[in-house]
Amino acid sequence: MATINFYLDKPDKKGFAPIHLRINCNGSQVKLSTGQKIEPKRFNKIKQRATGLSLESHEINHYLDFLSERADELLHHSNKKIFVQDEVKYVLNEHIENYRESSNVNIVKEQVALYGKPFTFVDLFAGAGGFSEGFLQAELNNKYFDFIVANDINENCELTHVARYNHQLGLDAEFLKQDITEPDFLDNLLEKIDGKTIDVVCGGPPCQSFSLAGKRKKFDKKDDLFSHYLEVIKVLQPKYFVMENVKGILTKEGGKIKELIIKEINSIVDTKEIPLLNSFIKKIRKESNSFLFDSIVKRVELEKLLEKDKESGREDFIRFVENRFKKLTPKIADYKTSKTDENINTIRHGFNLLARTKEWDKLKRDIIKEKDYCNIDSDNFVNAFTNFLTEIGSENIISKIENSFKSLKVPTNYKKDCEDIITALKIYTTSFDESIEILKSHCNSSQKKELDIILDSIRLYKIEQPFVANASNYGVPQNRERVLFIGCRKDQKYISEIPPTVSEDEKVTIFEALYDLDFIGNNQEAHRYEPVDISTQYNGTAKKMTQLLKKRSIDGKPISNGGKSFAEWSKKGRLIERYQPQTKPFYVKNTVGLENGEKYFDILNNHKTSNQNDTVIERLEVILKKGNYKKAQQELEKLGLSTNKRNYNVLKPDEQSSTIMTIADDYIHYNSPRALTVREMARLQSFDDSFVFQGKRSTGGNNRKTEVPQYTLVGNAVPPLLARAVASEILKNIR
Repeated sequence: MATINFYLDKPDKKGFAPIHLRINCNGSQVKLSTGQKIEPKRFNKIKQRATGLSLESHEINHYLDFLSERADELLHHSNKKIFVQDEVKYVLNEHIENYRESSNVNIVKEQVALYGKPFTFVDLFAGAGGFSEGFLQAELNNKYFDFIVANDINENCELTHVARYNHQLGLDAEFLKQDITEPDFLDNLLEKIDGKTIDVVCGGPPCQSFSLAGKRKKFDKKDDLFSHYLEVIKVLQPKYFVMENVKGILTKEGGKIKELIIKEINSIVDTKEIPLLNSFIKKIRKESNSFLFDSIVKRVELEKLLEKDKESGREDFIRFVENRFKKLTPKIADYKTSKTDENINTIRHGFNLLARTKEWDKLKRDIIKEKDYCNIDSDNFVNAFTNFLTEIGSENIISKIENSFKSLKVPTNYKKDCEDIITALKIYTTSFDESIEILKSHCNSSQKKELDIILDSIRLYKIEQPFVANASNYGVPQNRERVLFIGCRKDQKYISEIPPTVSEDEKVTIFEALYDLDFIGNNQEAHRYEPVDISTQYNGTAKKMTQLLKKRSIDGKPISNGGKSFAEWSKKGRLIERYQPQTKPFYVKNTVGLENGEKYFDILNNHKTSNQNDTVIERLEVILKKGNYKKAQQELEKLGLSTNKRNYNVLKPDEQSSTIMTIADDYIHYNSPRALTVREMARLQSFDDSFVFQGKRSTGGNNRKTEVPQYTLVGNAVPPLLARAVASEILKNIR
């Protein structure tokens, strides 16, 4: 058993003594300089650590703890049992040099354009930063992207962002940790942007339960995030925006959701052109329908308002309609009825409810969060919550107002006035496109043609159909299908698809992505790369496995000269020269650790396997041997190894993986009966090895609702090489 100690050498002329690491084992001794110096009076020889509460002492002790952990790991927990002194020195010096090179890098406060033309981007729902990574890898004809702001709601997303982009890459990219549905989100985002023009917005708002038709029955906390995403687009008006989503969005509600998304995107208008539309409306305005036409004008005018002004604009619209009702009331009801009738009161109070939409939306949002926090679902509480949330929705309030009008005994000559009030309220809740459809119903054929010409000039973004992008077509060793909606501003070139960078028979295989990491066993952690001998590991199939390795360009295209293997690209990194790391990769446990300088500068990060018991390992061996979970079911049953787990995905070395999700235990390594490490899953997502996933490695139970550990960060990410292909296509077309 080796003992690991720290001691001080003789002080230099300034009175600082070098700290040395000493290892004693079986009568032999290894000594190494840590590269750190300290005044002897500030070093406790018994505890072998710096004294005092200063930040400097804290950082020195963290460094010594780090070296002690790596020495202990090497000598007591590695597969190798016998070491010669030179081997121990080499490995530990590698850790020491890596740490020393990385510990004194300052964050760059201002990005200076080194070359070319920068285009700015913002990453919403950023998660780990898959979009951000891909955009920083893209460069075309001296054009590249400048990272301005990322946003997400989770602390570990922020920690991973700050560690990667601020500390490691030295950028001044901001992070906004806030729910996009909160009232002051846009104000805070604009403050972070600090007056810069944004050229591209990217992001993937979760769309599990939203319905743009107003049929929100689940009232999930993810409801309608897409609409808030579009609010950001309306304010920033970027040249392009990219919305990524699951393939199922195309067929949700029979394809209606997809069409509604496109309609909402087409409803974003060029506010400078609104006067042209208003002039047309006023020109065809008829005295008999003046109120309805004025309502449409007011609805169109709402599109011009900034978010901070929309509340008063909406209230102004409702009060405009309410004034119409006030003038109508004496004509349809006598004084006593107007004060006491339940239907009149419903209409009158309905206007009050609609005028305070912002307050009700805030209340609804808070209730949904609490409902989700308390797991209210599939129980006797859920209907009461759902009914109340439905009651306070604008559509439901307008429906009650409409039914109240129908219940009143309105004289025939005033029925149309009542119908116009209802139509005006419905205009209030419609999209811009739906308002235009109402306007068209009052136009003749020549007026409709004129209106269509105006609409062509007033629509700010062009989009026809989304398209499905398979990540494996862009050099990612994973068959991950995602839907991309790309909105192109009307002054920009239209983008309808992202051309593949590899053909079907050129796709990157799982073996190419993972073979050099295959030196780790069950319940082990590696902090440095180790040699992998394919001929020894694969014996009879070594030639076949070696043939899978190809030299490729950065985007996965096989090339004969000057290329690198996928694994080599992962180690070298794919960022353009401007964004090369300023410090070596490092890991921190949490935000407090980052603030206190508790960085772990390891050569390899996130490469730790799960601690699976003998029964699980035996089960995985059976499934791996059969090559398929379904085929293994009978033998598992016979051996008493069956499980209620729904599925295991056995990786095939010569294929691409299925969609990488957030639970590592769902996958079985192609060569060992074990789950994947975070680093292996990150490789299958095409993240560089220098991208370190911070915080907890995994979590479980109810914590999954609030925590985003490393595995979740990886599984939910956009593959950087897919994002790079998107960014490259935008650079090819952007003006």
